[in-house]
Amino acid sequence: MRITGYRTLTTVHEWGRPVGDANGVFADGVVPVPIIMVDTDEGITGIGLGPHSHIESVFAAIEGEDPRGVTALYDRMLRQTFKAGHAGPVFGTIGALDTALWDIKARAAGEPLWRLLGGRDRAVPAYASGLDIGLTDEELVAAYAAYAKRGLRAAKLKGGLDVERDLRRLMLVREVLTDAAHGLRPSLMLDANECWTRKQAVRHVRELERTVDLTWVEEPVRRWDAAGLAAVSRGVAASVATGENLTGLEQFRPLIAAGAVDIVQTAAVWGITHFLRVSALAHAHDLPVSPIGTTPLGLLHAATSVPNHIASELQDLHPPVGVSLDLSVEDGAFVLGDSPGLGVAIDEAAIAAAARQPHVTGGDGPNVRPERAGQRLLAPAPSDSEAGR
Repeated sequence: MRITGYRTLTTVHEWGRPVGDANGVFADGVVPVPIIMVDTDEGITGIGLGPHSHIESVFAAIEGEDPRGVTALYDRMLRQTFKAGHAGPVFGTIGALDTALWDIKARAAGEPLWRLLGGRDRAVPAYASGLDIGLTDEELVAAYAAYAKRGLRAAKLKGGLDVERDLRRLMLVREVLTDAAHGLRPSLMLDANECWTRKQAVRHVRELERTVDLTWVEEPVRRWDAAGLAAVSRGVAASVATGENLTGLEQFRPLIAAGAVDIVQTAAVWGITHFLRVSALAHAHDLPVSPIGTTPLGLLHAATSVPNHIASELQDLHPPVGVSLDLSVEDGAFVLGDSPGLGVAIDEAAIAAAARQPHVTGGDGPNVRPERAGQRLLAPAPSDSEAGR
């Protein structure tokens, strides 16, 4: 079997509500989802969700190769880009291609990827994550009530701008999950998306911890700040989670050495091989891992095979337009199906018919760091909807 070519397309994820974090919000809830499809001479096509940046250059490392040699091809892609650097979207392109190759390998074997990777249990524990900073209290309650109906008893909220608002929202979600679970205590997390300084992070989290027990605080300071993350971890009771924006195994080593990470994360877009290697590194230091992503299907399969997986992020309960997934959400877990490969199918006609594009301006959305991030003396003024409550 040989790799013969690739195709790219972009669909959208339609949330039907605002989504975002402390850095910004997509007001219309329409988020782009790039897709890569890798073709072979035996008619098997693999699918990966992720960027297309510099794909011609990256693809040159694997063209004509046997796709079943996935991990060696992953290293070839890293070597292909080492001079200019394999960070950011380029690392995402490598990850998307890597995911597509794993999909091909499992499809060729006639097995779901979780089985091929050595997983024993198809159920992957989940926590709810609504990208919810733009929601009113009423919308927040409704969103997490929908998660609770699927048995989820753990939730991660977006916050970091206003400690009083964060506390109120955490208490609302705690009540929703507790009621749904007939009084059982839920697990709560807060994601600040790198919006604090070290002292701000410790002060903010300590204030919250006077009232609510936090399982972890995510990305309290900049992703590379090993000393700062370690200081936050020492200064609060909650664990510190980070890693979703780190691109390359070498970026995890200084954080782990500094005691700067308690929950090791990787993003779905960075690929399966990356996740497996980071998981092994974390396991060597007795640290748990937790995948991140809107559609983390590849990492869900991989999570079944690593001994230190703790929980995976469940964002929207619906897949992107034109994308179908062989999985369900039951009793607080993703349940993977038996379709060969990843269990993902792409309806290119449906994507073309939708012809929906996200409306993003140059300085808009959560992917653009605000000019005053980490330099706010006071909480932002409340929105009109909040002021009217």
